[in-house]
Amino acid sequence: MPKAAAPKSKEQKAKAATSGGKGKKKKWSKGKVKEKLQNLVLFDKNTYEKLLSDIPKNKLITPSIVSEKLKVNGSLARKAVKELIAKGLTRVVSHHHAQSIYTRSSH
Repeated sequence: MPKAAAPKSKEQKAKAATSGGKGKKKKWSKGKVKEKLQNLVLFDKNTYEKLLSDIPKNKLITPSIVSEKLKVNGSLARKAVKELIAKGLTRVVSHHHAQSIYTRSSH
């Protein structure tokens, strides 16, 4: 008759349970990592002058276009467009809670 194995302690049982099995599943894709934009959070003099001179000449003006062209963050771009409206350089075409569209002011 074969001998019975010696009873295992709790530590030995826990070690056996964690060591066996498949382990972690291999992840094939690391996913695409988008580059972090280093956009300005305040206007410097050059950027502000560019805002007043170049942006009102565009037919289509949105906060995202202002943000991309001037390399400023989105909240600053929204404030900039509001300032252009206050100065009479642009006017509202369509305003939606997600996206606002503006155009140059026709004098």
